[in-house]
Amino acid sequence: MAINVNTGQPVTPQVKTDKAEQQNIQKQQVAQQQAVQQQSTTGVAAQKQDSVSLTSQAQQFNKAQEKAKASSGIDQEKVDKIKQEISEGKYKVNVEQLARRIVQFEGEFFGKK
Repeated sequence: MAINVNTGQPVTPQVKTDKAEQQNIQKQQVAQQQAVQQQSTTGVAAQKQDSVSLTSQAQQFNKAQEKAKASSGIDQEKVDKIKQEISEGKYKVNVEQLARRIVQFEGEFFGKK
């Protein structure tokens, strides 16, 4: 028995085969490689078939969320109008509504309704 001095492993003698056997071996190797590739591509194809679709309501909700995130939350037009009315002396305070909202706020704040 021969031993490879570099690796210390036994050397297996290479048997010469005829061309027909070599072609069969090559065909088997190619078939195995194709089978592996086919398995990997069918896995990829299955992933490509997966999809997600949003309902129109979900799309509208998403747009509303994006719009809300983009806005500052302040109606600047309304603020400017009130400032102008105050500066011109035209802004009227509804004292009854103000009193009612103060009482409501304090009731909610202190846990009483």
